[in-house]
Amino acid sequence: MKVIVLGGVAAGTKAAAKLMREDRENEVIILNKGENISYAGCGLPYYVGNVIPEKEQLIVNTPQKFEKLTGAKVLVRTEATKVDREGKTVTAVDLETGEETVYHYDKLVIATGASPVIPPVEGRELQNVFTMRTPEDAIRIKDLAVNGGIKKAVVVGAGYIGLELAENLAAEGIRPFVVDMAPQILPGFDSEVSDYLERRIADAGIPVVTGVKVTALEGDGKVEKVITDKRAYKADMVVFCAGIRPNTEFLEGTGIEMFKGTIITDSQGRTNDKDIYGAGDCAMVRNAITGKPAWSPMGSTANISGRLIAQNITGEERLYRGVLGTAVCKLPGLNAGRTGLTEAQAIEEGFDAASVIAVVDDKAHYMPGASYFIIKMIADKKTLRLLGVQAVGSGAVDKIVDMAVTAIMCKADLNDLADMDLAYAPPFSTAIHPFVHTLNILLNKLNGGLKSMTPAEYAKGMAEGYKLVDAGQVPSVPGAMHVELTEVNGPVEGLDKNDHILLVCNRGKRAYLLQNRLDYYGYKHTKVLEGGITFTEAEGL
Repeated sequence: MKVIVLGGVAAGTKAAAKLMREDRENEVIILNKGENISYAGCGLPYYVGNVIPEKEQLIVNTPQKFEKLTGAKVLVRTEATKVDREGKTVTAVDLETGEETVYHYDKLVIATGASPVIPPVEGRELQNVFTMRTPEDAIRIKDLAVNGGIKKAVVVGAGYIGLELAENLAAEGIRPFVVDMAPQILPGFDSEVSDYLERRIADAGIPVVTGVKVTALEGDGKVEKVITDKRAYKADMVVFCAGIRPNTEFLEGTGIEMFKGTIITDSQGRTNDKDIYGAGDCAMVRNAITGKPAWSPMGSTANISGRLIAQNITGEERLYRGVLGTAVCKLPGLNAGRTGLTEAQAIEEGFDAASVIAVVDDKAHYMPGASYFIIKMIADKKTLRLLGVQAVGSGAVDKIVDMAVTAIMCKADLNDLADMDLAYAPPFSTAIHPFVHTLNILLNKLNGGLKSMTPAEYAKGMAEGYKLVDAGQVPSVPGAMHVELTEVNGPVEGLDKNDHILLVCNRGKRAYLLQNRLDYYGYKHTKVLEGGITFTEAEGL
């Protein structure tokens, strides 16, 4: 069988390698527009920051090495320009010579990826203006950062790559400034979690401004200033990390179904043509919770779909259950991860969503390096099915996220998860795992044992009219009445049982314990501020 694979970075090389392992009689040819194949796109910011010191480390396989390793043929600097479905051919041009060649196929895998978006602003042709997508981009940025006398850089885009790049530019002694036209950073997180992360990034010396649109770049030959609709920023370098666009222009007029330039595929990765498949950043998959089409331009999705397509081409009949938008990133001083639906998405999809924000120990508190996780957990009230998790902390947030992925894909409910026999030793975890601790708090909220106010509700002013009570061991909330929970053995002087009371402490635990006591003694209008002072930063807290 002859298989033509268009694109050779992640999905394409994964599909080609698997096709050859399944049947050495297959003839597999990769046509790749770029010079490099199989490179570590997600590692590019870390090359800029010298975490990865050598550029060669970014290249997983050279074309020559890949050919020897797999038996597939690789043609670089070769761009597909036309697909003839009836004749089952692909026309491609050699970008070095301009020569066109027609390739016949039995099966076609389209894995052409996506290209960075640069807004059509005046001045984008100035020197020292970059995108961040390929090893060549990273090499040019690092060379300028190290040797070009750069002092200030503006990163346009506050997604994963933009924020990781900003941190690594800072590591090179450059002062980065991040701007984004979206109302929040990291759109895969609920707004209150994104706001928390934005504050922490700013605390690390990386200012972030959202809700601003870049309108022009100015400079004399080289960029010197970024103009937005709010103000101007001085810059010796500008890097656009403001999104990507699928590389599918050559498919126009072929009849291959697409949505906004993204190839529509079924659960086997097949397009509306039974002999053509789509994978990676140029193709749609499905959301595993909603079943709706989803675009998931992630390296993990590309590799999974590339392998699955190869299995289906060779007759294994595999079905892709879909994605959850799972992601994790390293930020200054902390890590952040997410999976599933945000609370806002869950409500939009028609779920009767419940959520909780918990601050829980990440390992035994007495161990060196012990810290905490901030975990937001979302579930459906009716079925108790877990819908999503967002986790922040200095420790292994990926473990929290991966546990949630497993639970969601298995359609587990909260009670299924509450008694899992998870690994415990003081250097690694707490006796009740932080994930389970959080879902227990959510169960308490759902069964009425915890009556709480979310940080989002607090930010909207819903604490107005509440009496503020500090439940901490040591008074720390200005203007609040301090109540020591161990001394509450009856009515509390200064509190009326008809008062609406907001209980606050550092993380929320002592406030919950105080609520339990107050409830016993007849105080029925109390609420605990979820996440406590650790998460919520507002006047008076």
